[in-house]
Amino acid sequence: MFEIILASKSRVRQEILSKNYIKCDVQHSNVDEEPVKDSLLKEGASPELISKNLAELKANKVSNKYNDKLVLGADSVIDLNNELISKPQDRDHALQILKKLNGKKHFLISSVCISKNGSMIWNYTDKASLIMKNFSDDELLSYLNKISDEALYAYNVYQIEAEGRNLFESINGDEDTIMGLPVKKIKEYLINYK
Repeated sequence: MFEIILASKSRVRQEILSKNYIKCDVQHSNVDEEPVKDSLLKEGASPELISKNLAELKANKVSNKYNDKLVLGADSVIDLNNELISKPQDRDHALQILKKLNGKKHFLISSVCISKNGSMIWNYTDKASLIMKNFSDDELLSYLNKISDEALYAYNVYQIEAEGRNLFESINGDEDTIMGLPVKKIKEYLINYK
């Protein structure tokens, strides 16, 4: 069993780690993501680069507090034609996101970073491709009404392992990546780190 510090309060990421025999102590990074995203967007950064930078920022911030411990930071974003789509702020925002994705192909990008003593020592970014079916506004609203607030904010706008699977006509990519943590690559790194 591996032990790391997870720089995230995401219950989903904790569950993925636990299922993969990676014990984690949770220490939320408290990084204010919006100013970082805004700054990177002004510089023309891609959604992939933004996701990677946020994962690194979270890991490094927590890692500064824990000498010689491995700290895992993670971030996930949606890339719709190179437009960054972040987690919804509220239910109205979630509906707007679903309307934007309706009938379109987009990418779910998940980045992870492992830091030690305040510096990144490894990172990985994975991308999954999803095509959403076409739905009426009423159907999208009905879907959102089936999801609890906790689930909505934890899983972005869709829960791929539950109701959300029905939103898509095609899903290409690793399910753990879509849920926010490409755990296979993390395990590979930890095995070789020892």
